[in-house]
Amino acid sequence: MSEPSPTRPKRRGRVFRYTAALLVLCGVAAYLVVQYVTGGGGARGCKVVSDTGDGTSYEFTPEQASNAATIAAVGTGRGMPERAVTIALATAIQESGLRNIQHGDRDSLGLFQQRPSQGWGTQQQILDPAYAAGIFYAHLARVPGYTELPLTEAAQRVQLSGYPEAYAKHESDATLLAAALTGTASATLTCDGRPQAGVTTGPDAVRSALVRDFGRDALQETGAEVGGVPVPSPSPAPSVTATAQGRTVTVPVPQGTRTDASGRGERQRGWQLAQWAVANSSALHIQRVSYAGREWTAGSTSDQWRTAVGDGTGGADPSQGVVRIVAGQ
Repeated sequence: MSEPSPTRPKRRGRVFRYTAALLVLCGVAAYLVVQYVTGGGGARGCKVVSDTGDGTSYEFTPEQASNAATIAAVGTGRGMPERAVTIALATAIQESGLRNIQHGDRDSLGLFQQRPSQGWGTQQQILDPAYAAGIFYAHLARVPGYTELPLTEAAQRVQLSGYPEAYAKHESDATLLAAALTGTASATLTCDGRPQAGVTTGPDAVRSALVRDFGRDALQETGAEVGGVPVPSPSPAPSVTATAQGRTVTVPVPQGTRTDASGRGERQRGWQLAQWAVANSSALHIQRVSYAGREWTAGSTSDQWRTAVGDGTGGADPSQGVVRIVAGQ
């Protein structure tokens, strides 16, 4: 009787190893897909809650929060309504997960996966979140009646996506974000404020970021065009007058009934600036933000803004009428 072939156990061993390796590869691939869709694992870092008390919330990373705040600031700075900001945020959530990614389908790049080969701008421009948001809004503004269209249809008119129905699933989250980041909803955005390493910090960095998102028309400066027509400046032009004393950046928000280019009242603009600062707290090492009697502090475990502390002399709360941003070094 012949002895069992010694090659069979070896073959079985090889099959087992190949199967195990394939399972590991599948697990890694699944992990990467989850990371891509969610924008990273672990603690989210930032959260927006509904101001209606219905418990609705949206959690995201500091990177995503900063990009979302830029999208909102650029939109309101160009006089776009809150609906436009909602459309832009839903589009960016679908296209990039609110991350400024440097890859995509063919030559697609950035928050909105815009393509240099399709006239959206240079690679460097598209990877500038303020530019990318601005050129998106410029195209959206050319869609007749976009505020009355279903979000999916309005976004598709701009994006010309192969999967236009995908935008609709992000509408509720984008609506919640837009309310906070345009200042319609007050004191609804919080972040843990853990400092991001390797970035420029301090009052000058905060002031530069404010001007980047609120105080200039990035599209006009880069000479961008839509359909051969130069993108117009908003009227009146947005501006941020920020003064720095020590580590505090103070942005005046005059009290009254005046409105900005998008028709928002000054209190709403104040909350937009305040919550923009919180969204950028990790990137800019912002430690405290106060406005309208409320205060956010980095490292707080509370998901709510607290009542601001007075000036220590029995005087009025110093956050009234201004947004105060305390930056780290």
